[in-house]
Amino acid sequence: MFRKISSVTRSSGPLGRFVQLALLAVAAFSISAPAAAQFSDSYNFLKAVKERDGEEATKFLSQPGSVIVNTRDRSSGETALHIVVARRDNVWVGFLLQKGANPNIADKEGVTPLMLATQLRFVDGVRTLLAKRAKVDEPNRQGETALIRAVQLRDSELVRLLLANGADPDHTDSLAGKSARDYASQDRRSAAILAEIEKADAKQKPETESRFFGPEG
Repeated sequence: MFRKISSVTRSSGPLGRFVQLALLAVAAFSISAPAAAQFSDSYNFLKAVKERDGEEATKFLSQPGSVIVNTRDRSSGETALHIVVARRDNVWVGFLLQKGANPNIADKEGVTPLMLATQLRFVDGVRTLLAKRAKVDEPNRQGETALIRAVQLRDSELVRLLLANGADPDHTDSLAGKSARDYASQDRRSAAILAEIEKADAKQKPETESRFFGPEG
């Protein structure tokens, strides 16, 4: 197509240049149209989620081969899951997960839906995300895990829930090089939190100590 445009320009002088510009505009539009449509769908899907418009959101999710459930906001990097977790809407959290939403996509700040739910002390949301295989030790940009944040919040229920789902109390962050256990030990107001970590330790010890090792180790 572009060769034909150049041909028209050479043969027709100023008029050819005008035609060339017009044809280039058409070509650019035809190339960008699919991308624009995709952007429009992503925008409108996230808009429907924000407005709690289940019917409209379902239209996008029901399209064959659609992966729009994991589309991200262009400015924040948030997914639909981030949006519904932020408003503590567990019905929508479950709905999106059922439709294939990935619970481990982080926004531009490195915050996953699980980390966001923990920061908001949204226990039901944390439970639902963990049930759908959210990575319990996925860190944010500071290396903090959901368990570290729960300890810093002194939230015993969240700490207990995260530990029960395999959270590592000895994972260290990149800010201070401290773990959830370290933060709990150093905070005099977190005695109950430290007790939860020690309970989780005690539950794991019998399993380890009961293993029988033969002559080869």
